[in-house]
Amino acid sequence: MMTVADSTAAADASERVPLRRWFGVAAVALGTFSVVTSEQLPVGLLTSVGGSLDVSEGTAGLMVTVPGLVASATAPLLPVAIGRLDRRVVLLGLITLMVAANVMSAAAPNFAILLASRFLVGVAIGGFWALAAGIAVRMVPAKFVPQATALAFGGATAANVLGIPAGTLIGELTDWRIAFGVLGGLGLVVVVALLLLLPQMPATGPVRLRTLGEQFRNPVVRAGVLVTFLLVSGHYAAFTFVSPILQSVVGIDKTMVGLVLLAFGVAGIAGNFITGAAAGRDIRLALVTISAALAAVLVLVALVGGTPITGVALLVLWGLAFGGIPVGVQTWILRAAPDSTEAATALNTAMFNLAIALGALFGGIIADNVALTAVLWFGAALSVLASLAVWRTPSTRS
Repeated sequence: MMTVADSTAAADASERVPLRRWFGVAAVALGTFSVVTSEQLPVGLLTSVGGSLDVSEGTAGLMVTVPGLVASATAPLLPVAIGRLDRRVVLLGLITLMVAANVMSAAAPNFAILLASRFLVGVAIGGFWALAAGIAVRMVPAKFVPQATALAFGGATAANVLGIPAGTLIGELTDWRIAFGVLGGLGLVVVVALLLLLPQMPATGPVRLRTLGEQFRNPVVRAGVLVTFLLVSGHYAAFTFVSPILQSVVGIDKTMVGLVLLAFGVAGIAGNFITGAAAGRDIRLALVTISAALAAVLVLVALVGGTPITGVALLVLWGLAFGGIPVGVQTWILRAAPDSTEAATALNTAMFNLAIALGALFGGIIADNVALTAVLWFGAALSVLASLAVWRTPSTRS
C-alpha cells in the first residue's frame, strides 16, 4: 500500500525536469538573444554604416525601422499562417533565415540591399518571439513554467546588456560588416543547439486572430498597449541615434561608444529588477515614475549632457528608466488579463516592435530635418503622454 509520503515522492519524481529539457529552454534563450541582437545591432553601428554606404544618419535609422515594422506584422500573423506545422521546424527555419539575412547584411554592396536583408531579419524576429514563449511552456511541467519563461526571454535582456555593446565594439575595432558576419555565425550555433536539444513540437491547436481583438475590450490592456507604444517609440526615436548623439553632442570618442552602451545595458538590468520589485506593491505608481523619469533624463541630456561626465551619467540613468518598461507594462497587462495571457502578450509584443519601427522612423525624420538633439525632446514628450495615460487608467487588479 502506497503511503502519503510515497505518493508525494512519486509526484515529485514525475515533475523533475530532465537536464536536457532545461538545455533546450536555454537554446531558445540563445535564440532570443540572437534575434534581439540582430534587430538592435544597427543602433551602435549607425555612424559607421552611414559613412560607408554614403547615407545620412536619419536614413541609416531605417535599418531599425524596417525590421520593427515587419516583426510587428509577423508576430500575430505567423502563428496563424503556419497552422499545425511542428514548432521546432518553424524555429529552425526562422533562425536559419536570420543567419542568411546577417550574411546578406555583411556582404551588402549598397544600402538598398542592406535594407532588404533587414526585412528578412524582421520576419525572423516576429516569428521567433511569437513562438518562443509557447515552446518554453511545453518543455517543463506546470510548476516550472515561470522559471522556463523567464529563462527563455532572459536572452532579450542579455542582448541589450551584452549582445548590442559587444557587436558595437566588434564593429568599431574591425568593421561593421564583420559585426554582422559574427552575428550570422552565432545564428549557426543556435541552429545546431535547437536541432540537438528541442524535441518535436506539433501544434496543440489552431491559432486564431479574433482573441487578439477581444483584448481591446479590457481597458487596462488597451491602455497598456498604448503606453508601450508611447514609451518604446519615444525611447527609440532618441536611442536609435545614441551613437551620433554620444559623439557629436556628448563628445565621446567613437571607440568608446560600445563601452558606454554596455553601461547603459547594465543599468537597464538594474532597472528591470527594481521595477519588478516595485510592481508587487503598486504597478501604476511604478509605471508613472518610470515614464516621468525617462522624460526628465531625455530633456537633461539635451540641456546639460554636453560633456562626457554628465552625458555618460545621464545615459546610465536613461538605461535605468527604460530597463523597467518591458517588465512594468507586461506585469500591468497580465494582471488585467490573467485568463488570456498569450493573446495579451502577443498584442503587446506586436505593438512593441511597431513602436521600435515608428520611433526610429520619426526620429530619423526629425534628426534630418530639425536637429539631432530634437529627437531627445520628441522622446520626452511621448514619455510624458505615457505617464498621463497610466495615471488616468485605474487598475482593476492590485
